[in-house]
Amino acid sequence: MINFLFILFLQTTPIIISPGTQEVQLNLQELEYYEDSRGKLTFQDISSEGFQSQFRRNQNYTPQDYNTSSVYWVRLRLVIPREDNNYLVEFFDQTIDSLTVYIQPPGTDRFNVYEMGDMHPFQSKPIAHKNFEIQLPEAGTYKIYFRVISHEYADVRVGIRSYNHFVKYALAEYALYGIFYGMILIISLYNILIYTAIREVKYLYYTFYIISVGLFAMSVDGVAYQYLWRNSPVWNQIAHGVSLFLIIFWAILFSKKFLSLKTRAPKLNQYLNVVFALRIGFFVYSLLFDHSLFQFRNIELIPLTIIFVGSIQVYQKGYKPARFFIVAFGFLYLGFVLKAFLMLSIIPFSTVSYYSLHISFVFEMLFLSFALSDRVRILKENRDRALKRIINQHEENAKLKDDLNARLEHLVGQRTKEIQEKNDQLFIQKQEISEINSLLDLDNWRLRNNIKSIQRERLQDKELTYDEFVEVFPDRLACLQILAKQKWTRDYECLKCENHSYSEGNIPLSRRCSKCGYQESPTTNTIFHGIKIPLEKAFYILYETLNQDQYSLSEFSEILQIRKNTIADFKKRIKSKTDEERRSLMKIFRNLEDITVS
Repeated sequence: MINFLFILFLQTTPIIISPGTQEVQLNLQELEYYEDSRGKLTFQDISSEGFQSQFRRNQNYTPQDYNTSSVYWVRLRLVIPREDNNYLVEFFDQTIDSLTVYIQPPGTDRFNVYEMGDMHPFQSKPIAHKNFEIQLPEAGTYKIYFRVISHEYADVRVGIRSYNHFVKYALAEYALYGIFYGMILIISLYNILIYTAIREVKYLYYTFYIISVGLFAMSVDGVAYQYLWRNSPVWNQIAHGVSLFLIIFWAILFSKKFLSLKTRAPKLNQYLNVVFALRIGFFVYSLLFDHSLFQFRNIELIPLTIIFVGSIQVYQKGYKPARFFIVAFGFLYLGFVLKAFLMLSIIPFSTVSYYSLHISFVFEMLFLSFALSDRVRILKENRDRALKRIINQHEENAKLKDDLNARLEHLVGQRTKEIQEKNDQLFIQKQEISEINSLLDLDNWRLRNNIKSIQRERLQDKELTYDEFVEVFPDRLACLQILAKQKWTRDYECLKCENHSYSEGNIPLSRRCSKCGYQESPTTNTIFHGIKIPLEKAFYILYETLNQDQYSLSEFSEILQIRKNTIADFKKRIKSKTDEERRSLMKIFRNLEDITVS
């Protein structure tokens, strides 16, 4: 069987590493593979004689063709030149759930088995690196099978690298990661310090957003699995989905606060709130029920598009700090688009396209920092201009004050002399005017009392119009005087405890029981208790209803400027009284001597 496999491998095109070659990369289009849709085949099955013809090479394969419910078996024959014996095989995608590699070293008839993948602890890797690497320690022909299982899209690419090139590449890559994550750490600490100083919540949102970017990048790069949660493979499989959600979560909160979308773009703010709620619901469902939904990363373009359009609208309305925000989210939006195009094979794979999202994060962080500092600068300029205007205004006011004081002093000197001369004349005139005013007040008092007496007589004769009526009852106090006189004709008696001693209440003409403290107004237990119309107008309605009752509700409403329904309700209250009660009410318009003449 081993001899047959060797002959079969010889029939396939081997990958020959030329002497001095530093790196060779192979994708699934260049490899022979078999898709096990049922996932039940074993290594013995696929390495059997009759199964070898099932392996095919599909040059039209694209990443979206990957079936997450299948198991992929890939075979490879690799020839290492005898001049070089320091190569290793590397698998780049750190998110593959399970990667089982079967390698038959040169000159042997057995396969070495390596179990790797992000569903295994990090210590299971043969080499402590974020990618999956296996050493090829000697020259010759290697026969390799590897089995790929992943609950989301797997980038099946294999790299053959020399040790020297791997070390050089790994050191450079980790150095760039150190710079990238160092920027994130420094910017986060800087914004935390700003938040503690000025207590603006947008800086806190931005800090959480930057930290989420770092967690997402570390999850996708495999660095977090290597350094943060080495022994948590279950969490490692969903960490990128959780961190991506946190990026969008804090990005939306920061954008809403920084751009003030609620006031500057209310309609877009409503759309963003709906998308925000749906995104939270989608995340909760994915986290609790179906982790495979985390692979749908292109949905993040929806909230990013709304934020990007909203920033443009806000800038067009004159909010200058939004200019750097537009550039920042433009880079982020471009990074997500390029990543989506790479996943859909619209653009070819390259180092720039693979790390396009990381590059966009760097530029976005820089320009968002510019946006925050630009906002502070603009606020400072506005404050300085306002202070300058205030200082200039104070200087002008002081100058005007000095000029005005000088003019006033001159005028005061002139006027003082004139006033002193006229004061003597005014003193004499004052005495004369005082005597005249005394005589006029006496005549006026007599005239008003005469008019009052005439109107009272006409009132009792049932002939007054409303304008004449208000001369007798000009205000609420006059009405309360009549009600108080009629109510307490005899001694006061408390309605609660029948006590006869009282003091004045805090309501005009009311009386407060000196024993129980109950306060009783003149309108209590009368037809006027609890009415919502002026008391003097209620008096006129009572007067007309008990006398001529000559006006319709519409006429009453026009005369008194009160709603007809209100007048009708009060008239019903009057007419509901008995004849004896009506005669008692008529006494209000007969005992008028105690109304104060004002």
